[in-house]
Amino acid sequence: MNFSTTLLLILAFIAANLPFLVERIFFFAKPKAGSKGFAWRLLELVVLFFVVGGIAWLLEGKLGEVHRQNWEFYAVNASLFVVFAYPGFVYRYLWRRRGA
Repeated sequence: MNFSTTLLLILAFIAANLPFLVERIFFFAKPKAGSKGFAWRLLELVVLFFVVGGIAWLLEGKLGEVHRQNWEFYAVNASLFVVFAYPGFVYRYLWRRRGA
């Protein structure tokens, strides 16, 4: 793998986990209810998926011609992004904390 592919995979992993690690809505606004709900986290995950996809598209454009993709490509990428988000989901919702 070349440098841009490795960088993109690391960026996707970090971006997929950010909604579960950061308590601010879109990293700026504090939630009024004290804790950010799952719907906000899911919306942030979808938005970050498209942001990372845009960065990937820009990187591919710098390396050469951007290839057209079918729906299968995007379904696999969305699935991979959800798999990347699993550690953050486990930390936020499934990890048992002491004293809780």
